[in-house]
Amino acid sequence: MKRVLDFFKELQQNNNKQWFDAHKQQYKEMLAVHNAFSEKLIAGIAGFDKSVADLQVKDCTYRIYRDLRFSHDKTPYKQHIGTFVCPHGKKSGYAGYYVHIEPNATNFICAGLWCPEPRFVKSVREEIMLEGKIFDNSIRKAKGFKISWEDSLKKVPAGFNADDEFADYYRLKSFLVEKEIGEDYILDEHFVEKVVADLKVTYEFNSLLNKSVEYALEMF
Repeated sequence: MKRVLDFFKELQQNNNKQWFDAHKQQYKEMLAVHNAFSEKLIAGIAGFDKSVADLQVKDCTYRIYRDLRFSHDKTPYKQHIGTFVCPHGKKSGYAGYYVHIEPNATNFICAGLWCPEPRFVKSVREEIMLEGKIFDNSIRKAKGFKISWEDSLKKVPAGFNADDEFADYYRLKSFLVEKEIGEDYILDEHFVEKVVADLKVTYEFNSLLNKSVEYALEMF
């Protein structure tokens, strides 16, 4: 994965079309390394979560080109690369497993739902209302991961009881457990095996979230 880190370190210093075009071969070589990693990652996760067994690399990876239409930042290329492995692919709305590589920033692995549709948020909150202890235990079982409170509400939303035992979870708008990783972790020759082993402990958390997603989908 050194080729991946090295490419993005250079891109971060030269985020423009002229440099990118001149280093297109370096980009292609980096992408081949990352795609090979992603293919192994999908297979590894499918070993404990059969719902992702039919995915291909293209279902789980993203273009490097930024959407500039509504952004004040006009740098053309993303300065990170990621793989999101979830049932039916990255655009499905289901909870999944994500690996984020971004030199000179925070590298991390995580599991869950990021910015889900309102109907999915409501469904997860209702699941917490009914099975809060099980939801809480699934987070506790994800050893080495922490629940993300980023962008959470300051108060319990309307329609949910602030006195419930696990009422704080109602405030979440995304449902993620995260683990920061360093470059030494990424450069380990057993990187993909380490990621799979770490993410395996988040399986129950993701399963509960996807139960809520499926329930919401059945309602429409």
